[in-house]
Amino acid sequence: MFSIIREDLRAVFDRDPAARTTLEVFLTYAGFQAIMAHRMAHAVWKAGFPLLARLISQFARWLTGVEIHPGARIGKGFFIDHGMGVVIGETTEIGDYVTLFQGVTLGGTGKERGKRHPTLGNHVVVGTGAKILGAIRIGDNVKIGANSVVLRSVPPNSTVIGIPGRVIKTQGVRIPEATMDHTNIPDPIAERFEAMERELIELRKRLENQESD
Repeated sequence: MFSIIREDLRAVFDRDPAARTTLEVFLTYAGFQAIMAHRMAHAVWKAGFPLLARLISQFARWLTGVEIHPGARIGKGFFIDHGMGVVIGETTEIGDYVTLFQGVTLGGTGKERGKRHPTLGNHVVVGTGAKILGAIRIGDNVKIGANSVVLRSVPPNSTVIGIPGRVIKTQGVRIPEATMDHTNIPDPIAERFEAMERELIELRKRLENQESD
């Protein structure tokens, strides 16, 4: 577990330029405190003490504003930026080197039993306020835009925006780490309007040329 916590600590310095010292991260980073508490709660949960595990997670929620069910499985290098309002459900599975921003919900869609929360692959970035609901799969290297609501599975190397979330497929290669944030996301509607505007300009030029002839 300590090697995983070291990866979580390294993730803070890799992805937050405001992080200065290890002591500062331990004492003031709510997202890091929440994941440390979850690592402990999850170990207690697997050991067969669900009540104690829930008490640890509830204390962490009160302390950090981040609610992570102790049953959730989270990989190494996990980073929650700012963290307030993040909710992660019981059957959620999160891969390695995933980043969540504040207000993200990884939740269910009803009262169904069994697997009812999402599974996130590796190197996934989920923007501020986004909701990923249900037992769906988010592939590796996916970027989900702020305030998106994702209700269907997303293929790897894609971006998602909107309500409900719309998938924008990339070229099928791994997204560079430098662009793994929730701001560098295209707007397909704006791009379509721009294309239509270019077509109208071209048609107008052709009409003007015909009239001049």
